[in-house]
Amino acid sequence: MEAKKYCHFCGTTLIEKKVEGRLRKFCVACQEPLYENPLPATCLVVADNRQGILLVRRGVEPKIGYWCLPGGFMELDETPEQAALRELREETGLIGRIDTLLGVSANPSKLYQTVLMIGYLVKQYEGIPMAGDDATDIAFFDKQNLPEIAFESHAGFIQMYLG
Repeated sequence: MEAKKYCHFCGTTLIEKKVEGRLRKFCVACQEPLYENPLPATCLVVADNRQGILLVRRGVEPKIGYWCLPGGFMELDETPEQAALRELREETGLIGRIDTLLGVSANPSKLYQTVLMIGYLVKQYEGIPMAGDDATDIAFFDKQNLPEIAFESHAGFIQMYLG
C-alpha cells in the first residue's frame, strides 16, 4: 500500500512529525495529524445442527479459490452485527441471527495494513444456501474434515467455536 501524501481535508502535502509519542503524517495547513486506523471487518461461524460449519470459496483476491467464513468489511452506516448479517445474506443467501460474539483480532494485511476482524457465531438461520457476491461455492463441512482456511483469523474463530 502506498503511503498517503496529501491531507484528505485540504490537499496539502503531508509531512512526518512526532505527535503523541509516535511519528505520524501531519498537515501543516490544518495543524492536525492524520490518524490511520485499522479497517473493521466481520465474519461468521455458521453452524448447522450436526456441528457442520458453513464455508464459502473465495472468488476474489486475496486467497482466491480458498475456503473461508462468510464475512466482509463493515460500511459506515452499519453496526458490526448488521455488517456480518448483510455479508451472510450477500455471500450465502441465508438470513441469520447472531448467537454470540466469538472474539476480535487484529490482522496484518498487504492491502489494508491492519484489519480488525470481529467474529460471530450463528446457529439460527433460514433460506437456501447459495453462493453469491464474491463467493464461487458454498458448503457445510464436518468439523473433522475442514479444508485449508484462507485466513488465520477465520481459522481462529472456528477453533474458538469448536473449543
